[in-house]
Amino acid sequence: MKIVKTDFVAGAREAKGIVVIIDVFRAFSVACYCLDKGASSVYPVGKVEDALALKNSHENTVLIGEREGKKISGFDYGNSPTELQAVDLKFKNIIHTTHAGTQGLVNATKAKELLTGAFVNAKATINYIKHKSPALVTLVRMGWKAETPTDEDNLCAEYFESLLLEKEFDETSIKPELQVSSFSQRFFDVLQPWNPESDFDLCLALNRFNFAVSATRDNENILSLNQLTDY
Repeated sequence: MKIVKTDFVAGAREAKGIVVIIDVFRAFSVACYCLDKGASSVYPVGKVEDALALKNSHENTVLIGEREGKKISGFDYGNSPTELQAVDLKFKNIIHTTHAGTQGLVNATKAKELLTGAFVNAKATINYIKHKSPALVTLVRMGWKAETPTDEDNLCAEYFESLLLEKEFDETSIKPELQVSSFSQRFFDVLQPWNPESDFDLCLALNRFNFAVSATRDNENILSLNQLTDY
């Protein structure tokens, strides 16, 4: 198995094999929490106008999204797992757009299979990949706004690689290492209430979910995220 690590939208566009788009803070942690809460599906989109158009063509929808980390005007919720904890999402169609993670998904058009990557379902994702036994796995780190490398996405890619290669990895070091990262400090800044501290903990709830998340396109080229559990 060959493992390639790359970055941002440019990396997503060229990614091949089984492709994992990684966005720890917070897109693909949020997607897992939505699916775990019984959402019918999660539709990741790149542009705000695409999200609004999709809402108009679907029933029972919830708009979730951010730009600069803040909830988009007119959307129901921001890109925050904390916000969603008390929300009933059962049978809802989630339409989700973010500055980084969803941009990677919509641009990964060369992927043989497309998965999301986060700490909250890391081992389930790796178990699925191992089950498929691919010749090539591409890990795409989306970083901050899909333009700046971040510690959490880099570390998640390292964790995925170690699991795929069955190498030792100190899982207990993940949270302490990221707690002091400059990219995590927004969650501890009282002047940024749109980045609650509980989001940090929820996004680093290691292997909380036992499902991988697959992104597939329908006949109209619309992406949707769904749980993979039967493998």
